[in-house]
Amino acid sequence: MSDSEIKAPSLDQLYSRHSSKWRRYPSDVLPMHVAEMDFQIAQPVQDRLIKMVQDSDLGYLGPVPEVASAFAKFADARWAWKVDQSQVRLVTDVGVAVVEFLRAQGAHGSKVIINSPVYHGFWHWLDELEIAQVDVPLLADYSLDIDGIERQFAAGVKYVLLCNPQNPIGKAFTREELTALAEAAKRHGAIIISDEIHAPLTYTDSTFVPFLTCGEAAEAVGVCITSSSKSWNLAGLKAAITVTQSDVMNSAVSKMPEAAHWRSSILGAFAMAECFENGTLWLDSTVATLDENRKFLKSELERLLPTVKYQLPQASYLAWLDVSELGLGEETAATLIRDAKVALVPGNEHGPQYTDFVRLNFGTSRENITEGLSRIANFFAVSR
Repeated sequence: MSDSEIKAPSLDQLYSRHSSKWRRYPSDVLPMHVAEMDFQIAQPVQDRLIKMVQDSDLGYLGPVPEVASAFAKFADARWAWKVDQSQVRLVTDVGVAVVEFLRAQGAHGSKVIINSPVYHGFWHWLDELEIAQVDVPLLADYSLDIDGIERQFAAGVKYVLLCNPQNPIGKAFTREELTALAEAAKRHGAIIISDEIHAPLTYTDSTFVPFLTCGEAAEAVGVCITSSSKSWNLAGLKAAITVTQSDVMNSAVSKMPEAAHWRSSILGAFAMAECFENGTLWLDSTVATLDENRKFLKSELERLLPTVKYQLPQASYLAWLDVSELGLGEETAATLIRDAKVALVPGNEHGPQYTDFVRLNFGTSRENITEGLSRIANFFAVSR
């Protein structure tokens, strides 16, 4: 299959895969929960991995300057972001990088601001360091509550763990609000950790703004942590990068243990370089397919589950669905798994107040989207 044509294989083929998505639940459950696409991986990545295996090139990970070089070219072409390659470092994955960066800053036992609804990992990673999550929820239009964040800065909180674009709602924050966040952080001596793992999957009718391109204040307070794992579907390969743009933040990242690099995967590191260097055809084709899917999902919801509210995401392949009118109760996702045989992520994993929401992954075939929604609709037709 060409990188110009992105399709999911049949369900029988998908159920033969070995990832958590296809092994967590019994085979009568359709998994649409975990953030993993069902598409084939990019041909240049396949070729790189196959060659390394054929060449028995699976030793310990060493220096991989190809990653910084490829990311810098990609960031410049995609976002006009001039990356300092000397400030790009390999790390094991985004979650490990967040924890190890905070540990290196002496943040154990402190507080970190997050903005719900937000990726459920943010609620769990911080527990490793006994860090208290200070939730400053997004505003009604899903923009950042800058005033609320600054009040927490004034109260002594020194870190924000930002998700840009925001998982689960797919919001790409504007340059104005990111700049305001950076300036507020600088006024209070705070640090912004920007998880930008979904950024390459921003749709063409929206604009992704890297945090570190938002002026001198952002450079002074920010560290970007990202990877090819979400956008090119390589989560199991375990490799990510940190990026900084100032001496002070470069020094902060340098306090992280060297093991954050050495525990990365050699296959993951070179696959990531391949993605940024030669994976744009696949990426653009995938974004086009996902664009069709997000709109198809909307039309199928209107047809099959018209009371479910859904706003088209600006990035990624995750749909944030308001299912309050379905009357599922507090065990929303568990009920759907048990009775409709569809696995979604419960909204309260993204923030305790979001019981009436679920997250659905539409990075699959249209047939699977229809199948998943039909199962839910049929369950309600029988049970009501």
